[in-house]
Amino acid sequence: MTLIVDAHHHLWQAGRGDYHWMSPDVPVLARDYLAEDLRPILRRAGVDRTIVVQAAQTEAETDFLLTLAGEADFIAGVVGWLDFEDAAFTAKLDALLRREKFVGLRPMLQDLPDDDYLLRPTVLANLRHLAETGVAFDILTFPRHLPVVLRMLDAVPDLRAVVDHLSKPPVASGELQGWAEDIARIAAHPNVFCKVSGLVTEARQTTWSPSDLAPYVRHVLDAFGADRLMFGSDWPVCLLAASYCEVLNAARSILDPLLDADGMAKVYGGNATAFYRL
Repeated sequence: MTLIVDAHHHLWQAGRGDYHWMSPDVPVLARDYLAEDLRPILRRAGVDRTIVVQAAQTEAETDFLLTLAGEADFIAGVVGWLDFEDAAFTAKLDALLRREKFVGLRPMLQDLPDDDYLLRPTVLANLRHLAETGVAFDILTFPRHLPVVLRMLDAVPDLRAVVDHLSKPPVASGELQGWAEDIARIAAHPNVFCKVSGLVTEARQTTWSPSDLAPYVRHVLDAFGADRLMFGSDWPVCLLAASYCEVLNAARSILDPLLDADGMAKVYGGNATAFYRL
């Protein structure tokens, strides 16, 4: 493979104070993770470029990530955050489009109190505007949100979207029913991709093995095909259950026997490069 792109990781500075989910009760996450912490890990793993994804529901964090990306050569793109109900959404998106390395937006749908948020009229209108710009949209959901995502995609068929973490299926229980059918319906939309990421933290975190993840990864490979899957580490969140290299090795142990050389080049780098227009 000539290029490996990690399509999903985070960087944060705890003292910035806008990470609503951060708690001192989880010390492995309640600390700084910056570009220079990740750089040697990428070198050991053989990863060339990355996409850093928002972890706070603030415009200030997006600006922070874009600044970090400007200083770190390995960061190829930033998926930021805007309020999709903001009256100034269009103007703020236009401003972000002028920023180097800005490639997409992600609302933290899994944390919002309204499961139907994507169907609100103002949100749909701004999603249609996003689709017109061609900017990528990251979908952060639980399986219960997928029927709503389907209705949104029907309403905004031109949206270029990617499902983060396979929509967090119930790996720990081994259940596939419901999630499997809904994710296959999502995959029927040709503009939608899927990230093979975030699964180790949905598994039994102290005893997981690649075999626990395999049924879910094989299902999305069947549904999306090698042309619309991309690898993501979800570092440093993955540290709750596994190291960076353990996550990458788990993905490779499942996917590599199922892919030819062209498929591997796409899943581990080419698809992220094309989808995010790096």
